[in-house]
Amino acid sequence: MTPKCAFERRAYPAGQHGRETQFRRGRASDYLLQLREKQKARRIYGVMERQFRNYFRRSTQQVGLTGTNLLIYLERRMDNVVYRLGMASSRAQARQLVQHGHFMLNGRKTNIPSALVSAGDQISIRPESMKRPFFKMLREDYDDRQVPRWLGADARSLVGNVLHLPTRDDIDVPLNEQLIVEYYSR
Repeated sequence: MTPKCAFERRAYPAGQHGRETQFRRGRASDYLLQLREKQKARRIYGVMERQFRNYFRRSTQQVGLTGTNLLIYLERRMDNVVYRLGMASSRAQARQLVQHGHFMLNGRKTNIPSALVSAGDQISIRPESMKRPFFKMLREDYDDRQVPRWLGADARSLVGNVLHLPTRDDIDVPLNEQLIVEYYSR
């Protein structure tokens, strides 16, 4: 480099805001951290913004910590429960299987991925769907699946039960729900 090179003289870009951008570039604002945490939660659970906002609104009206209530609502979704029971390899696949009507909730066919399950509910595969190759393969290698302790699963009949509602300790999703609460509390 020549002695006239600007970067050799200064370690920041030229211009009016050169020093400020270097200072700000290294750390993220509080708003950015909150937004990223909310977006991460939305992507993990596959929920659109309006639906996520409705879950948040509901969780503020309940007794207890708002962030924990929000995560419990997201965990109770039918597509998430199917994924947690090990009947699908991802939440997106579980959502599609539920939408196509392959599952029954308490003996009734359901095709609504956002249906909320309650304690004592039973999730099973429809008898017509059990004939499909996907579910035949699922039955063969279902024995080694780990389910959360708030759910129970029967490997022979591929039936899952909601033993009790999840608590924050049961939810192993790497989220900081307090940042999401702060985002919506602006």
